[in-house]
Amino acid sequence: MPHILIVEDETIIRSALRRLLERNQYQVSEAGSVQEAQERFSIPSFDLIVSDLRLPGAPGTELIKLAQGKPVLIMTSYASLRSAVDSMKMGAVDYIAKPFDHDEMLQAVARILRDRQEARQAPNTPASATPGRSSEKVVDNSNGEIGIIGSCPAMLEMYSKIRKVAPTDSNVLIQGESGTGKELVARALHNLSKRAKAPLISVNCAAIPESLIESELFGHEKGAFTGASAGRAGLVEAADGGTLFLDEIGELPLEAQARLLRVLQEGEIRRVGSVQSQKVNVRLIAATHRDLKGLSKVGQFREDLYYRLHVIALKLPALRERGSDVSEIAHAFLKRQCTRMDREDLHFAADAEQAIRHYTWPGNVRELENAIERAVILCESSAISAELLGIDIELDDLDDDDFIGLPSQSSSTSHEPTEDLSLEDYFQHFVLEHQDHMTETELARKLGISRKCLWERRQRLGIPRRKTGAATG
Repeated sequence: MPHILIVEDETIIRSALRRLLERNQYQVSEAGSVQEAQERFSIPSFDLIVSDLRLPGAPGTELIKLAQGKPVLIMTSYASLRSAVDSMKMGAVDYIAKPFDHDEMLQAVARILRDRQEARQAPNTPASATPGRSSEKVVDNSNGEIGIIGSCPAMLEMYSKIRKVAPTDSNVLIQGESGTGKELVARALHNLSKRAKAPLISVNCAAIPESLIESELFGHEKGAFTGASAGRAGLVEAADGGTLFLDEIGELPLEAQARLLRVLQEGEIRRVGSVQSQKVNVRLIAATHRDLKGLSKVGQFREDLYYRLHVIALKLPALRERGSDVSEIAHAFLKRQCTRMDREDLHFAADAEQAIRHYTWPGNVRELENAIERAVILCESSAISAELLGIDIELDDLDDDDFIGLPSQSSSTSHEPTEDLSLEDYFQHFVLEHQDHMTETELARKLGISRKCLWERRQRLGIPRRKTGAATG
């Protein structure tokens, strides 16, 4: 079981993070400062150190040298995001911005520990093996250096494009639904490029407050705004010589879009509050789940920037469009989670296999990974059932030709108010909203259940059919 040290001076955050990690099968120790961590523990004995950047006494970056090569994940507020990038230059393995959600933290921790495990095993790779492809990676990664699982025709075409595009300096726009793996594609493009040894700076444009985004991206001069007590370089500058990955670029404000256009056209930036420009050499990779061309037509996205980004466009297919890949990915995730949580001999029951293949996965690969992680934690036998995966479809009534599936509240492309609803709440919300213009047959099909099941749930939840003007089926 991996042993993690949390160094955080705010007791509430430290305790909540400890509970989160312990619930996910990690052994956790904690300290409120670097000094306390030194006094109580042998820091190099931990598998991972998660530390706040700003601590009483010494900053969290002091733990990088104290860890003697063990990975250090830095936590930081949005206001000090630039400092987090500086900490990566000092040797931190990654940073995570506060406030973060639980999934984001768990994914970061799992990725760092997995990468460290693979790095430890790399020296044992047989000399005859292809460079960069250990025998373990072949099992868990069907596409070697690209780092993405799957072999459906759409993905094979994607891998071919990645290999062609990566060595160039062309801008790339990655399109696809939330959770399809757009950041994985960006990392592959960077790792296969001639910029691979330079930094890859990833920025989620939707996660940074609009009032800070220009300063964070392009930097600012001293006195440029209230609180700017010193000049600071931006993230574009930090990516100089390397790659800048802008995720959710459709959320970028128009003013920041204009500044970004100058970077692409002239290869230069101007910090907020400065009259001087400076040259930068940055390759831009952008990603979005939104229709940028449509947004440009209504004035919400600059058309000139769209065409600058759209030099090379890569469209990632949704998981439901990838055929047998979904089973391959599910088994790879199951193996990974079993190894991480020290569980043996877990497998998918027949109903789980069927549900995985037929569910529409509106949250795509991210939803699948979270479902399997939850199932491994909760499973009390050797077989994982469809119920443990949280897939609420009537397997006996499935018809492969017309199955539509349950729209999920986890879909980030939905604008319906369902983000915090349970499946039962969602069912009630969906039926009440659509029963006036849909027949019972249509409702059942949209929900991926039988009419009998629809009637039974109406009875259980007390949702009567509309008698006046209601559609019938």
